Amino acid sequence: MSRCPHRSWFCLIILHQKMTFGVSSSVTLLFDFWSVHGPAGMVLSVFVVFLFTIFYEILKVFKLWLGSRSKWTQPQDPYAAHQTFNSASALESSPSESSLTPMEPRPPAPDRRKRWLIHAVQAVLHMMQVSLGYMLMLCVMSYNTWIFLGVIVGSGLGYLISFPLLRII
Repeated sequence: MSRCPHRSWFCLIILHQKMTFGVSSSVTLLFDFWSVHGPAGMVLSVFVVFLFTIFYEILKVFKLWLGSRSKWTQPQDPYAAHQTFNSASALESSPSESSLTPMEPRPPAPDRRKRWLIHAVQAVLHMMQVSLGYMLMLCVMSYNTWIFLGVIVGSGLGYLISFPLLRII
C-alpha cells in the first residue's frame, strides 16, 4: 500500500476506499446505521433503494405535470392586446392624441396567490427530487453491484410506470 505524503486522515480514507464494483452482501449505505451484513439485509436494502428510485421517477413526472398546468402557472392578462392583421380595426382600437390620459393601473390578478402556491409546491418538489437524486447517487457510489442494479431497474420501472400517467392526469 502506498503512503500518503501529507500523512492526514483524508489520505487514509482515500487509500482504503474501494473504487471498483463488487458483488458482496456487506455494505454501508448513506448512514452508519444502514449497515448490511448478510443476504437478507442486502435483498431488503436493494428493495428499499428500488422503491426510492421509483418514487424519484414519479416525483419527476409529478413536477413536470404540475409545471405544465399552464392555466395555473402562467399569468392570465385580461388587458393583453390581441394582434390584429386588419389595419382598419387596428386604427379604430388605437388611442387618439386627445385621449392620451394615463390609464388606471391594472388590478392584481385574482389567481396570484394560487400561482405562488403552485410555485412553492414546485420548489419543495424540486428540493425533494434533488435530495433523493443525490442520495441515490451516493448509494451507487457504494460500488455494490446489487445496489447499482436496484437503482437501474427501479429507474426503468419508475419511468415505465410514471410517464404514461402524464397522459392520464
